[in-house]
Amino acid sequence: MLAIVHSRASIGVSAPAVTVEVHLSGGLPALSIVGLPETGVRESKDRVRSALINAGFEFPARRITINLAPADLPKEGGRFDLPIALGILAASGQIPAESLKDLEFIGELSLDGALRPLKGVLPAVLAARDAGRALLLPQDNADEAALASNEDVFAASHVLTICEHLSGRARISPIARAQPETGPRGDELDLADVRGQQVPRRALEVAAAGGHNLLLFGPPGTGKSMLASRLPGILPALDDAAAMEVASVHSVAGLPLKPGGWRQAPFRAPHHTASAVALVGGGSSPRPGEISLAHRGVLFLDELPEFQRRVLEVLREPMETGEISISRAARQVTFPARFQVVAAMNPCPCGYRGHPTMECQCTPQQVMRYRSRISGPLLDRFDLHVEVPVQAGGVLLGAGETGESSASVRERVLRARARQSERGALNAALAGKALHEASHLDAESEKLLSGAMEKLGLSARALHRILRVARTLADLDDQPAVTRNYLMEALGYRQLDRQQGQGSVVSA
Repeated sequence: MLAIVHSRASIGVSAPAVTVEVHLSGGLPALSIVGLPETGVRESKDRVRSALINAGFEFPARRITINLAPADLPKEGGRFDLPIALGILAASGQIPAESLKDLEFIGELSLDGALRPLKGVLPAVLAARDAGRALLLPQDNADEAALASNEDVFAASHVLTICEHLSGRARISPIARAQPETGPRGDELDLADVRGQQVPRRALEVAAAGGHNLLLFGPPGTGKSMLASRLPGILPALDDAAAMEVASVHSVAGLPLKPGGWRQAPFRAPHHTASAVALVGGGSSPRPGEISLAHRGVLFLDELPEFQRRVLEVLREPMETGEISISRAARQVTFPARFQVVAAMNPCPCGYRGHPTMECQCTPQQVMRYRSRISGPLLDRFDLHVEVPVQAGGVLLGAGETGESSASVRERVLRARARQSERGALNAALAGKALHEASHLDAESEKLLSGAMEKLGLSARALHRILRVARTLADLDDQPAVTRNYLMEALGYRQLDRQQGQGSVVSA
């Protein structure tokens, strides 16, 4: 007899359909699995046999052939244990085969028939819903599945419970859709905690409003990391589609998903010893890296020159394309990676170059080697280069005024983003004709840009990024055109370019 069970594989953030075909025939008792199964799937036959026997079912003493179709789709892990077990039970007449028709199943079985949780459940829920079928999965994945459930997802903790449901003897209630919290979280870091630093604070607001990449540099202890950690608090909340994209990536990575902070942009801060694989993803079974976990959010790279140069260079393509493709012999997997980079660095190896009271111990050659770890093409991809200077003691101790809160800055960011949404894209993504049409430059402004390009040795990419920042400054002031004042301020945020134009030691 033949039984057919629907299931889902996991490849990147997609969940392609897999049909599990189980056929029982005469001959010596044996169980074989075909359809490009990997080691974890081939081991399923031992887990399934023990699970069914220990759950009180009869394991057929027949020749059992299991086909996982399509055959050219790689399959891994224990997610096919449950559909294989149900297919065997249906083919042997122990449960009604008709009950499997409009359902999909994923789940790994323990030897006693209990269901173990899986990674990558959320993409499977979304794919099953699009296919018009309900999905049955392990109980431990119920909270994650509830984020996308439309009363078409069921959860169970044991194969016996599922068989009772399929036989009609005891129904499993569908998972109710979770109601994620959409308000601000109580643990958000507030920009009001940052005293002084008016120029870096302004640059942070501009970066949030236009989605621009930001490079902060200055001596140790001036607040570079503190500023970067406040960026998520002034970013707009994610919409439903973006939040679901982020949750799908985190689901595939096996990270916990909670309704709290559902709409908050992610913030990832890998250590400078991270490898290229840790940053962009990979492995024999490709998994998302830090840039994908920062999708729709912020990737903070502290001590930027301390990262291996080849690790930094792999960032260049995803910073432009918004995705990363990982190729292996059997497959190519693409993960989303549309992130905003905030980086921090010291001005020299000792950190005190330009410090008002501490003397720098570095030679010009040491400074050159230190900064040359950041290539020119990578530096060009930062829209804003801003110095974070040492603050006077009176400012730090409270003599100065407290800065604006994240809530008030976020309001201006939201208004600027609303203007950009009318143009169909964030300013950081504007290019070519769309960028020039949005800028409305006059002859005087074009002359200013041409002079700056020649004097500072700017690349065409850097020039476009200056224009994008100027457009964001105009949006923050609700102005339709980019004027000379906005261009001058945007040029002021290319401080490493200015130093290069004046003959300072920077990377090239």
